[in-house]
Amino acid sequence: MMERPLTQHIVPNREPLSAEEYEKVGGYGAVRKILGGIAPQDVTRMVKDSGLRGRGGAGFPTGLKWGFVPMGDAAPRPKYLAVNGDEMEPGTFKDRVLLEGNPHLLLEGILVVSYATQLDTAFVFLRAEYKLAAARMRQAIGEAYARGWLGKNILGSGFSLDVHVHTSAGRYICGEETGMINSLEGRRAAPRAKPPFPPVVGLWGKPTVTNNVETLCCVPSIVVNGPQWFKNLSRGDDGGTKLYGVSGKVKRPGAWELPMGTTVREILEEHAGGMRDGLSLRGFLPGGASTDFLTDAHLDVKMDFASIEKAGSRLGTGTTIVLDDETCPVGLVLNLTRFFAQESCGWCTPCREGLPWLASILSDLENGQGRASDLKILEEHTRLLGPGNTYCALAPGAMEPIASALKHFREDFERHLRGKRCPWRSAG
Repeated sequence: MMERPLTQHIVPNREPLSAEEYEKVGGYGAVRKILGGIAPQDVTRMVKDSGLRGRGGAGFPTGLKWGFVPMGDAAPRPKYLAVNGDEMEPGTFKDRVLLEGNPHLLLEGILVVSYATQLDTAFVFLRAEYKLAAARMRQAIGEAYARGWLGKNILGSGFSLDVHVHTSAGRYICGEETGMINSLEGRRAAPRAKPPFPPVVGLWGKPTVTNNVETLCCVPSIVVNGPQWFKNLSRGDDGGTKLYGVSGKVKRPGAWELPMGTTVREILEEHAGGMRDGLSLRGFLPGGASTDFLTDAHLDVKMDFASIEKAGSRLGTGTTIVLDDETCPVGLVLNLTRFFAQESCGWCTPCREGLPWLASILSDLENGQGRASDLKILEEHTRLLGPGNTYCALAPGAMEPIASALKHFREDFERHLRGKRCPWRSAG
């Protein structure tokens, strides 16, 4: 079962393990191990050597991020951890599986990173809709305090940690680390200019580590079994396993823990059961709504960071949205663009003004009111709202499905123009 370190103790439709039950299956073993005499910098080195990369979308090396935190007696205090469980990327639900299914695994990961970087307080930042996740997280935190895993002088080591759950008002931009930090401070959830970066100047101006839920859930098994064991779980250069999700018109939508580097074909055909009867695959967004479309020509691409990038997209959150041959790609992109326009923090003009305009153009195309110039305008704005032209990555991410849809499904856009209607809507 240790081939599935993230989900081995998660049973669907069953309450998560209590603290006592978690301990009986080896839980908090990583905490016992590090508090038994492993130096903080050696814990960080373990995580560096494991090849663990962030599972929140950017894929930044986790141990490298931890290494940026000031250490020693002269380091500013207090120091904080902000765990990002906002998870508002359309099509993404992997963190919810872990939060609801095994909250003590996340707490153990929180304890490890907090010891490694000598943090004082951790906040688990959750989207407002994750009510069950918040309830189970709070229950697990209470159990951990009662059994001595949280609080002052844990296991007599002199190490102390407090953990709190924070439910946000709900904004997609909180998935960006500095937007989350602003929200935690009670400010408008808008990104901050970087540098300075959060590990040096973060929450309330103090050093702050920001990690995704799935990322931290990987950490305990690395400490217990070693970096090489974690690397060997993978089928590529990126270490470990990954929670891969699939949504769309497949037979078995869901999420599965598989080796990092599992192919798209295996995920879609073996685990998701393939397309529903009578439907064919036209394309897919491999890493959530803000990634580029790939097509059936990419089914044998490995789902890891380098392979998906080489194919022309991003691994992102590793949660695939499937486009079938009876779903309008223009309508799909319209829905995504409306979401991104609504979730723009409004801080910079290109994102605030550009995304609603593109949603309007796509709406005209979908409703048969498009103009011949619309496709050129869309193409121009995939560059104008691209990387380097906006304050953060929200608008560039929103451009990826538009740009790739124009590349792979241009004929569908042109059919909307020629026929002055959506062919799928009329056929239905």
